[in-house]
Amino acid sequence: MNPFDYINSINSGKDIMQDALAEQKYVPFVVNRGMSYFSDTILAANRCNMMHHMDGLLQYHYLINTVTPRQRFSKWAKKHDDSDIQLVMEHYGYNYAKAVQALSLLTKQQLETIKNKNNKGGIQ
Repeated sequence: MNPFDYINSINSGKDIMQDALAEQKYVPFVVNRGMSYFSDTILAANRCNMMHHMDGLLQYHYLINTVTPRQRFSKWAKKHDDSDIQLVMEHYGYNYAKAVQALSLLTKQQLETIKNKNNKGGIQ
């Protein structure tokens, strides 16, 4: 079973945690993250995150009995990889956070100069 099966079962109100294997494959962090995308389930997910020391089965039963069954769909947020940030990180030796700050200060002309200096050639 994947974590989305657990999220779908919580959203539908059907208990799929019937055996030890299902209990073993339950990953509370991923399920809580999936439940945190909705305004009506974020508080229940946060409560489970605060009680991270609880057994996964208890967290699952808390969510399935607390969340009102409803269809919920959302895309998972993904980190956007920006080549300009990677370029600034490589050129100045900055970490990600400093590169984002530096990128906001650079002009397009300065960014083009950095691209030309760091051009390694070859097919890209």
